[in-house]
Amino acid sequence: MGTIEDNFEVFTKLIDKAFDSIFDKKKGDTKLEPQVRDDAVSGYIYESIEDYKAKTGKRFRMTRDQKQREISRQEAFAEFLVNLEKN
Repeated sequence: MGTIEDNFEVFTKLIDKAFDSIFDKKKGDTKLEPQVRDDAVSGYIYESIEDYKAKTGKRFRMTRDQKQREISRQEAFAEFLVNLEKN
């Protein structure tokens, strides 16, 4: 089972990546500029569970561990994306 710290780290990385893909912050500039979303920039090839199903033809399934931890499907999918990026 993952610890709270492990889960926090996963979500922190996911949120950081989301903000980095949406906003481009320039050095010394406190104003955030919106950036056009590009899969190559975001690093994720699936935007959502529905997008995963559309692109793969497969239903996203939670692991036994994720079910035991009683996390939501969205949280499980976020973990899947982070793990997919590591590989």
